[in-house]
Amino acid sequence: MSDATALAAAIAEGRTSARAVMEASLAACDSQAALGAVVYRNDLMARADADAADKRPGEGRGPFHGVPFLAKDLGSRARGLAASAGAAAFRNIAASQDADEDLFRAFRRAGLIPFGLSATPPFGLALSSEPEALPPARNPWNAALTPGGSSGGAAAAVAAGIVAIAHATDAAGSIRVPAACCGLVGLKPSRGAVPGGPTFANHLMGIASELVLARSVRDVQAVFKALHLQTAPGSRTDSTRIALALPERCDADQTGAAQAAARALTDAGFLVQEIAAPDRLGGEAHALARLILSVSLAEWLDALDIADHEVPPLAAALAAEGRALPATDLFAATRRLARLSDEARALFEGADAILSPVLASSPPPIGAFDLGRTDVDAHFAQMEAFAPNAALANIAGLPALALPFGMANGLPLGVQLLGPPGSDLALCHLAGAIESRAPALTYPNPIAGMPI
Repeated sequence: MSDATALAAAIAEGRTSARAVMEASLAACDSQAALGAVVYRNDLMARADADAADKRPGEGRGPFHGVPFLAKDLGSRARGLAASAGAAAFRNIAASQDADEDLFRAFRRAGLIPFGLSATPPFGLALSSEPEALPPARNPWNAALTPGGSSGGAAAAVAAGIVAIAHATDAAGSIRVPAACCGLVGLKPSRGAVPGGPTFANHLMGIASELVLARSVRDVQAVFKALHLQTAPGSRTDSTRIALALPERCDADQTGAAQAAARALTDAGFLVQEIAAPDRLGGEAHALARLILSVSLAEWLDALDIADHEVPPLAAALAAEGRALPATDLFAATRRLARLSDEARALFEGADAILSPVLASSPPPIGAFDLGRTDVDAHFAQMEAFAPNAALANIAGLPALALPFGMANGLPLGVQLLGPPGSDLALCHLAGAIESRAPALTYPNPIAGMPI
């Protein structure tokens, strides 16, 4: 398998070096600049850190030692990189980070070498990745289409082979949607499983999680384990009962992929039974995520003294919603969050995991999610229609893992596994069973620096 684990093994075995692989990633950034996947690089730091990795003794090496890595331009921050959340107003005041935040210290302990930032839409407000005043991130499978969002730059970079693995964040589907768009694996971890401080911390009232996008389940599982993340007490790794949930608004290709993945699990010995899709809960979760995003964005812009005319019109309109929300309504939202979390956990009384499509359709064209408009209702309705029930995992704090299963019209198809809190490793086990029976994907490009 060609993935980050294999690349790390090649470095460990002396078939290549961290410096050689880093040079290959930097060259791939240049040769594939038209993808718009990478918005910031620190080449001097990249080469110095790769050289230091090659000098490090074997006993001090993590499982991904020497593997180049991209940070998302939104979320926890990495040393030497000037993050701006995809927004021109932030880019004007961005400064390189002096030190890693908690998550990136953990990534470095695992051996990963951050050297650049991947594209994201302004403030993560779209399921595409078109940073303000910069070229849009494009899907390596079809450059006319989006790679998804808001971790679309990360997904494009991994699918295109610029890097084998990349940081990603998820507040309403932003890991899983790009994974499905680009044929990758992405886990939105259980709430509290991933270090989020000190800056990003509880930036979105606990609905956001961070981890990676990669080409294999084993990469995602290995990162989760390497970071010493905690699962809930009594969490299971032997899930056997799978519920198949198919929202009616998903097209035949997306539904077919989930049904085929269900057959793969049946062949592997799991019990699969179809249930009604949790559309009511998904709709309520989506509305609550929008409320939280509005208040968070209002506070964020006001704290940095950024005026509404300095941000995209959609962002300004959403922030205005947040400022107008009474504190009593925000407090009531915390009760709704708790209630929805309880109701979502009840979904697992008769199942250990829920299998479903990630998307309702194939990725839309570049420009489909237009932040130049001010109709917030239409924008959020469009996102929910594209990724049905995606926000449920975020609001309820559940782990959710997306992975590819098959192709249609030259594009990969994605499916999702949703589990109860703390079942992250159980989902990886199930995903491995699906992955081993899935049609093989041939990515648009090999991983940069991978020995032949």
